Amino acid sequence: MNYDDIQGIVLQERPTPYVGTYVLLSIDHQQDGKVMLKRLLDEVTSAGQWNNPHEGAWVNVGFTYQGLQKLGIPKESLNSFDLEFREGMAARAAKLGDVNESSPEHWEDPLGTDKVDVALALFAPTKEALLQAEEAARRIHCELNGVSVVYQLDVGMNPDGRTHLGFMDGISNPRIEGNHIPNAVGQEAEIKAGEFLFGHLNESGTITQGPQPAELGHNGSYLSFRKLHMRVATFRRYLREHADNREEEELLAAKMVGRWPSGAPLSLAPEADDPALGEDVSRRNAFTYGDDHKGLKCPVSSHIRRAFPRDSLQDSVVNVNIHRLLRRSTMYGPILPKGVMEDDGQDRGLIFAGICSSLSRQFEFIKTDWLNGGNFAGMSTEKDPITGKNEGEGMFTIPDKPIRHRMKEIPSFSITKGGEYFFVPSMTALRWMAELDQHTSKEE
Repeated sequence: MNYDDIQGIVLQERPTPYVGTYVLLSIDHQQDGKVMLKRLLDEVTSAGQWNNPHEGAWVNVGFTYQGLQKLGIPKESLNSFDLEFREGMAARAAKLGDVNESSPEHWEDPLGTDKVDVALALFAPTKEALLQAEEAARRIHCELNGVSVVYQLDVGMNPDGRTHLGFMDGISNPRIEGNHIPNAVGQEAEIKAGEFLFGHLNESGTITQGPQPAELGHNGSYLSFRKLHMRVATFRRYLREHADNREEEELLAAKMVGRWPSGAPLSLAPEADDPALGEDVSRRNAFTYGDDHKGLKCPVSSHIRRAFPRDSLQDSVVNVNIHRLLRRSTMYGPILPKGVMEDDGQDRGLIFAGICSSLSRQFEFIKTDWLNGGNFAGMSTEKDPITGKNEGEGMFTIPDKPIRHRMKEIPSFSITKGGEYFFVPSMTALRWMAELDQHTSKEE
C-alpha cells in the first residue's frame, strides 16, 4: 500500500486518549473552493505521516456529492460515483430506518441539506495539539469569503474509555490485507483492501472500481457519517424496570450488547464480566459463534452479533466479509452521572463514522438487513436492541434453559440527529481536484 497516498483516517486507529472536532464547510464560490483545496494539500494527514503529523495533530477531509459539484468536478466523473453517494443519506432515510423522530425533518441543521460540502476531521492526543489543528483548519478557509463554517461538533474519548451506555467501544475492526501498520484492536481475519479502498482487490476476487478517472478514485473511500443521540437515562430505566438487582441489570445489558462493560465478549465470558479479558487485545476478539448456534451464551439478536455475525451465517449464502466496515466512531456530549435515571436535557451520543468502498453492500446492508432487519437469523419480529428503531414496540429474545426470556416494549435508545455520505479522496485525488482547471486547459 502507498501509505503516503491514503488518508490516515482510513488505515490508522486514533491514539488513546484523544480529543477532536468535526468542522463542516459550505462552498459558495468555486474559485475560493479551489484555493481551499490547494491549502488542504499541506494540512491533510496521510497514513504515512500518522506517527509524525503536521503540528502534532491529524487532519483528514471528505466531500459530499454537492461539494464535488461545487468544486467543478466534471459531469462524467460525478456520474461515476455510486447512486447512494449521489443521492445522499437524507434521501435514503426511509430505507435506513430514519423515520419518525429520526427522520431528516428533525435532523440538526445543516445535516442532510445541500449546505454541507466539506468535512474536516481534526484529532489530537491533547487539547493543546487540537488547538493547533483548529488553527490549521482556520488557515484552510481564512479570508475566503466563498467558504464558510456551517457546523462544528467537539468529540473525544470519555474518561473511562467507554460509551455513554457504559461499554468499551472500538474493539472490533477488521484488519486490512496488505496493511502492515499495527492495528491496536485487531485479532480478526484479514479482509481484502478493496472492501475499503477503490482500486484494490476485494473479497469477490475483483478490483473495486471507484470514481473515474483513476487519479480521482484510486485509494479513495466512502465514509458514512451519522450523529446518534443516545437516550442514556431511558436505557438505565429499562434495565432497572426489568431486573431485580444491579447484577441482573448488568447481565441484561450485556445480553443486549453481546459484551460486558469491560469489552469481554459473552462468548468467552458468559457468566460474569472479565476485565482482564476485556483489556487483552489478543483474546477479546478471538471467538466465533460456532459453539453457540442457539445463543445461550451470546443471544443471536444481540448488538455485536447482528453488526458482525462472524460464523453465525455459515449455512447461508451470505459472505459476511463483503459487508464489513472500518469504524472510526467517537463520543460527543457530557457524561450522564452514574445512578442518574432521568434525562438532564443534554445532547450526548455517538458520531458513527464507517469507511467502506460500497455504501449499499456495506453500510446500508448492515443497517437495513442486519441491524433493523426483522428476518435476521430467523428473528422475524426483532431488531437490534441497542441501535434498532424499536420505538417502544421492540422485542429481544434471551435464550435460556429450561425456557427463553423475551424482553418486550423496548424503546429506541438511539435517535438519528443527522448524517451525510462523504468521499474521502487520496492525496493524489486532492491534487487532481485542486489542479482541475490545468487538466482541462491541457486537454483543450
